[in-house]
Amino acid sequence: MSTAFVPDDYFKRYTAADIFGDGVESYEVDLGCGDGGFLLAMAEHYPDTMMLGVERLLGRIRKVCSESEKRRLCNVKGLRAESRYFLEWMAAPGSISRLHYLFPDPWPKEKHHKNRLVQDSFIPVLHQALAEGGEVLFKTDHEDYFIWVCEKMNASPLFTQAEWNAPFYPKTDFQKQWEAMGKPIFSARFIRNNA
Repeated sequence: MSTAFVPDDYFKRYTAADIFGDGVESYEVDLGCGDGGFLLAMAEHYPDTMMLGVERLLGRIRKVCSESEKRRLCNVKGLRAESRYFLEWMAAPGSISRLHYLFPDPWPKEKHHKNRLVQDSFIPVLHQALAEGGEVLFKTDHEDYFIWVCEKMNASPLFTQAEWNAPFYPKTDFQKQWEAMGKPIFSARFIRNNA
């Protein structure tokens, strides 16, 4: 059982059924899934929810796939791709029910802010990929990036910020590391508006 999703064409849009098999209409995405600790814990807890881990580093995605195969998780796939490229050019519109964006690189220096994933131009991309009523769950230890993301998302008519509502939400390795150092964690949830 291979849990790697290796597209035959990187210039094609893929539906949930293309990735996970017939009958699957939507899935969740762990964007920048790293070594997959959060992704695998979610997949184990929610066996009926299809989970796709997207990660640009090959070694990490191989680890995710190897571990999910070892645990015999039938609801996990790993894809090696750049986050924005996947959302903009590969995900079929409206196919993602929930997107987890956890502890991304905050690019703290002002001259590097252009490298942050969440920009004004990214929000319509996110909106297109999410299903009606879909949501984005975001966590970071970096207060400046948290404020940046909230300002960008709240300035757009495409999303509405909502109360955090995730009864089971495992901690990533980064969250454990930052909490052990006494750093506060900032969380936000955004719901896709119909447009």
